[in-house]
Amino acid sequence: MATQQLTQTPPTPCQSFDYDIAIVGGGLVGATLASALKDSGLNIVLIEAQPPSIAVERRQAYALSITSGRIFQEIGIWHKLLPQIATYRHIYLADAEHPGIVEFYPKDLGREDLGYVGKHRPILTSLYEFLADCSHITWLCPAQVVNIDYQPSAAKITVNIGGENCQIQTRLVVAADGARSQIRTAAGIGTKGWKYWQSCITAIIKTEKPHHNTAFERFWPSGPMGILPLSENRCQIVWTAPHPEAKALQELDEQEFIKLLEYRTGGLLGHLELEGDRLIFPVQLMQSDRYISPRLALVGDAAHCCHPVGGQGLNLGIRDAAALAQVLAKAHQAGEDVGA
Repeated sequence: MATQQLTQTPPTPCQSFDYDIAIVGGGLVGATLASALKDSGLNIVLIEAQPPSIAVERRQAYALSITSGRIFQEIGIWHKLLPQIATYRHIYLADAEHPGIVEFYPKDLGREDLGYVGKHRPILTSLYEFLADCSHITWLCPAQVVNIDYQPSAAKITVNIGGENCQIQTRLVVAADGARSQIRTAAGIGTKGWKYWQSCITAIIKTEKPHHNTAFERFWPSGPMGILPLSENRCQIVWTAPHPEAKALQELDEQEFIKLLEYRTGGLLGHLELEGDRLIFPVQLMQSDRYISPRLALVGDAAHCCHPVGGQGLNLGIRDAAALAQVLAKAHQAGEDVGA
């Protein structure tokens, strides 16, 4: 399988390697960037701490924008990914218990759809399978970055693989290692922002009534609640609430939680069943002081984080990857130093 192929590391982990670009972080954004550079002619190494078999198992679903779909289509994975994800064709917005609903339809954009919802596993697996066939992309996985020495003409990375260190020299380091980016911190790039007074509860539910490929968002005084349609009459909920309330919701008896959720959904989806655990994560706004420095670029959550309302977080990261890939490919074609 492709994920098994990606676990292969060079047979002699202590020799030196030279690459044009080293991407630290093989999650959705890092893998998208590597995939977008497939025809660039650049030699790329992707450094990921988790084995692919673990990385793909994250229990989460994401709203994917029309632009993200276009990016995946340009990369070449959309034809395989689209049958595995849900397409939503309606959006309903409402305010707490107010009876009015704002509705959006594909005809408003002259399209047949308004967006997509995909689980983590099929999206990342599609990217990994694509990368497995890219001969100019090397995986170091699982591997940990120990140190990076930024020099005028290159960056020298010390990577630990299986308890041994090896040296990598690259023209550019791309940090795609998430909101708590160690690469960003080690480079001395500060951040601005704040932690919201809210956390998000996420869960997968099975609905009695069909969701009709509709995405719902209702704005309550305590925070917004989004419901994203999935396949097989499942939905993912993203329920935002103050920290103590969110924690209480996570720990609430399942039947009581379902009862409250059915009230919040106004009976539109009928009786609900909970599938799997309720996950919780805090919400924050973060902007890095800068997205680039000599021999370094930040993408995705390593560069910025935002409130999950509207589902923009991952989509911003995908756009980061596409934009950076375009800049790097153009610079390489012009004979320029991609890390300068």
